[in-house]
Amino acid sequence: MPVTSFHVVEKYTYMNGFQSYHESEAIKGALPIAANSPQKPPYGLYAEKLSGTAFTAPRHENLQTWLYRIIPAASHSKFEPYLNPDAQPTSDNLNFKLHQIPNQLRWDPFDMDESKDWVHAMKYLGGAGDPTMKTGIGILIFAAGKDMAKEAFYSADGDFLIVLQHGVLDIQTELGRLLIRPNEIAVIPRGIRYRVMLPEGPVRGYILELYQGHFQLPELGPIGSNCLANARDFQAPSAFFEEDTSEWKLFTKFDNQLFLALQKHSPFDVVAWHGLYYPYKYDLGRFSVIGSTSFDHPDPSIYTVLTGPSDHVGTAIADFVIFPPRWLVQEDTFRPPWYHRNTMSEFMGLIQGDYDAKTGGGFKPAGASLHNIMSAHGPDGNTRDKASNAVLKPVKVGEGSMAFMFESCLMVGVTDWGLEHCKKVQDDYNEQSWESLKSNFKRPVE
Repeated sequence: MPVTSFHVVEKYTYMNGFQSYHESEAIKGALPIAANSPQKPPYGLYAEKLSGTAFTAPRHENLQTWLYRIIPAASHSKFEPYLNPDAQPTSDNLNFKLHQIPNQLRWDPFDMDESKDWVHAMKYLGGAGDPTMKTGIGILIFAAGKDMAKEAFYSADGDFLIVLQHGVLDIQTELGRLLIRPNEIAVIPRGIRYRVMLPEGPVRGYILELYQGHFQLPELGPIGSNCLANARDFQAPSAFFEEDTSEWKLFTKFDNQLFLALQKHSPFDVVAWHGLYYPYKYDLGRFSVIGSTSFDHPDPSIYTVLTGPSDHVGTAIADFVIFPPRWLVQEDTFRPPWYHRNTMSEFMGLIQGDYDAKTGGGFKPAGASLHNIMSAHGPDGNTRDKASNAVLKPVKVGEGSMAFMFESCLMVGVTDWGLEHCKKVQDDYNEQSWESLKSNFKRPVE
């Protein structure tokens, strides 16, 4: 008979710190002392190394974790291509074609879907690059309504930055459990296995997949040593394991294709671990906002939570930027974001509330927009008129709201699903936002 037992520890206990060296054991004494791979690890466990960077990466960049588990991760059947019998090729297939489009794009809120679990809920909206070359990003939408059963999933293609828009995620990872609530994000690094349960019903949100490197905290420069996202507010899970000898399914995303293997033990049998490579969560409400206290509008880079840097200093493959509640006090300043053309691509989503730069109602929670490289954009006419004539006193914007942006130096292509099959593209976005802008030019009297 298959045997399942859970070690009785608190499900959700966390260790604080971003890229801090953590160690955790669900049973006292499960972590070896001094040695990483002793001849006989405690309690008959197997030692297994999980490497997120090359062995020879510089020490300050090196990310690895030692796991002490009941059965090694290698113990599973051969991976086979996974052909979902319920899949629609135009919507459920992760192996996508990208269309490069200069138009400004905006989407209505994406539908909820109560029929799918996490593995089957992900749909590619867009991206750039190639996971086989470890270059670029993917942008996904998820809408799930079912718990994963005895199943686990991992992406070999990149790190998942998960932005939850609706519901609650109970993410059981090899290294412990994360409970993700509204206004929180989770990052699951490349290769870490996990499953997703939905304790409060259907969920919906966005995923930024980073094929290249790993997310880091942005440099602060003249800001100093604090503010923005502080390292102490990131939380990693404590060890939590189960013993289960029944059959489990193991899904992997490998070059944007799904593969499936079977194994006769739980993937979540890590009794202890130590290292720098682990999943983590962050509460966006803890972001310490920086802003102008005199005049002019700072660049939105001051709202960067995490960055995925490129080889060129100061240019990101991916930035995760948020627009939280904040005070505006600038004098003689047009306070919304200025009209803009950017060498970076800007994908925006809305978790809740109203975004202060788009007040016309077309940009709604669970919707999105894409302003690609050098595609002109900015406030719509109503926002421009209101801001140009406002009495400039201190005002708090964004109360009850949280918008975010995935920004990338790459040209972001859009999938067939994103253009046609999700049925959410707003055909009149440009017309409603900018085509109606009128000239206010007044020639000086000679």
